[in-house]
Amino acid sequence: MTDSAWQPFRSIMHPTDFSVASEFAFDHALRIALSCKAMLHLLHVGHGDPELADWTAFPGVRRTLSAWGLLPEGSPREAVAKELGIYVSKVEMTDRGAIRGILRYLEQHPTDLIVLATHGRHGLPRWLQGSIAEPVAREAAAATLCIRHGARGFVLPDSGAVRLRHVLVPVDHKPAPAAAVDAAARFAGLLGADDVVLHLVHIGEAGDMPAVAAPEGAPRVERSARRGAVVAEILAAADQLQVDLIAMASAGRESFLDDIRGSTTERVLREAPCPVLVVPAV
Repeated sequence: MTDSAWQPFRSIMHPTDFSVASEFAFDHALRIALSCKAMLHLLHVGHGDPELADWTAFPGVRRTLSAWGLLPEGSPREAVAKELGIYVSKVEMTDRGAIRGILRYLEQHPTDLIVLATHGRHGLPRWLQGSIAEPVAREAAAATLCIRHGARGFVLPDSGAVRLRHVLVPVDHKPAPAAAVDAAARFAGLLGADDVVLHLVHIGEAGDMPAVAAPEGAPRVERSARRGAVVAEILAAADQLQVDLIAMASAGRESFLDDIRGSTTERVLREAPCPVLVVPAV
């Protein structure tokens, strides 16, 4: 499977709060944008005058690309698009709340993937918690890559190299897991991880495991069933298999919040040892 087989992300958004956690998430957003030749939107929502924004607080795109050996040091801004084929937009918005600013921006700039930093047991970032998460989830209708602060990532910050060898996909009858399985396989191929192993894990009796067909050209697939508490067993499997990514299907736009706040997906997000890709089920 090659990265030309699937290119779902033409537009990627990374909301940043300028924290260390956001920097790590930015590395992933930038690396994915490079693989997709995508438009990368870096968004910060503040309360001050946008004309007085501190643009140096935003992640350094050219600095990072130079550190990864992809651009000569001191390259002009236009070299990012000319040499690497990606376009970057840095946006400072003023609004009474982050949620209003994000949704307002999404109305004019629909995105295919949102890359978010999360903060451990507190779940989503401090400005994407509670009632803020609900409208973002409802309006975005996009895949979301959540990267917990302190978790291991699949993009090495110093080099931009991708380390994606094992992907865990929890499967059950509801929500339908096919979208997550397909996305996991193709996402790995997009990043050049052709030797990845997809671990389809069902929490329950082996006989109840749904039959999920692997996508055409998918990497090696291993299926297993585990008995026990759902979240605990997903996390245990992630640790034992040393996975680099967990891909989970959501129940779709209408009930996405039910999946990410106070239920299986958010509880996995809080403690996942690696990034979690949440994919709307179709």
